[in-house]
Amino acid sequence: MTANSGALAGVRVLDLSAYIAGPYGCALLADLGAEVIKIEPPAGDNLRKYPSTLEAESRAFLGVNRSKRGVVLDLKQPEDLQRLLALARSADVLVHNFRPGVPERLGIGHEQLRAINPRLIYCAVSGYGETGPLKDKAGYDQVLQTMTGMAAMQGPSGGPPQVLYGSVVDYYAASLVAGSVSAALYEREKSGEGQYVGVSLLRSALAMQSARLVWADGEPREVGRDMRSGGITGIHPTREGWLYISANTAHFWHALCEKTALAELLVERYDSVRKRAQHAHEILPRLHAALAARTALEWEALFGDEVPCAASRDVEDMFDFPQAQAEGLLTSFEHPAVGRYRGFAGAWKFDRTPGPDAFAAPALDEHGGQIRAEADRLRGTDATPITPP
Repeated sequence: MTANSGALAGVRVLDLSAYIAGPYGCALLADLGAEVIKIEPPAGDNLRKYPSTLEAESRAFLGVNRSKRGVVLDLKQPEDLQRLLALARSADVLVHNFRPGVPERLGIGHEQLRAINPRLIYCAVSGYGETGPLKDKAGYDQVLQTMTGMAAMQGPSGGPPQVLYGSVVDYYAASLVAGSVSAALYEREKSGEGQYVGVSLLRSALAMQSARLVWADGEPREVGRDMRSGGITGIHPTREGWLYISANTAHFWHALCEKTALAELLVERYDSVRKRAQHAHEILPRLHAALAARTALEWEALFGDEVPCAASRDVEDMFDFPQAQAEGLLTSFEHPAVGRYRGFAGAWKFDRTPGPDAFAAPALDEHGGQIRAEADRLRGTDATPITPP
């Protein structure tokens, strides 16, 4: 352990996953200090092919694959399969998002790898889980948003469903990958044994709606499940730009009325969140007229700590946002094809084991020569085939 070692220093992760959920889960493990080897087929992770204004590499691929070494292995070729098995025999974690049945056909199913490495944490990311009528179906973020009610709730009342762009289900699933794998590693320290860990996009989408997924006995189907407080809570127009305001407590509501010179609203008729939601049609015209006196950034500064709010910004503004800079949330990376770029630095903060500095996502097969040579050494000089059951 060095000064920059992370909490998972010494843990080796084989990342065979593609797209976002599995790969970003492995990036979170890398933030914690794990050594992550991204293993791709000859055509590369499909995310590399996504539209991007960067010519040399997909912006999405760079964003979700930081701090990994990369190698190409064609698992349909006996020699490369043997290399993967050699790496798996000494690895701590393997993560994939193959459909059910595919790993077994390739020779890397859970039982097959457990036979050669009983300590392996084997994490499978799926669309819908391991059982049931949809277990073989491919899952995608916005498909799950639409299926599980998220899109219906996101859309306006009486209007069409709307997905929330940004792959929120995938990114939450990635957090589940990192959390569950870390927990399995902790348990292994006590039992000495690895285990199967299943993460699905369906579980992720429903876990994100735990506050909505409460149905008491005797309740009708059509009950209010929306967690939004309504009323004045939301995004409002200003003289220039848009401002989100959340003033649900009595203290914040009082401050909002004072700052906007709307003291006449401090009456019993509007003295609770529920009442303000009921009478929003009376409050909002006055509030919007008051907000038109200043820009969103000016209101944000004026409200300060007294009224929870935020001016709507573009994501590009975050690169130089003072709070993001103060927290060290963005850093510079060097990539062999893209060159220098700035990106997110890491999701965790530990005072004693802060973890290594983040580095750029790998170019396709960037570390292939080193990793294949290491795999060949692990197999031994006689190169005896590894034959899992």
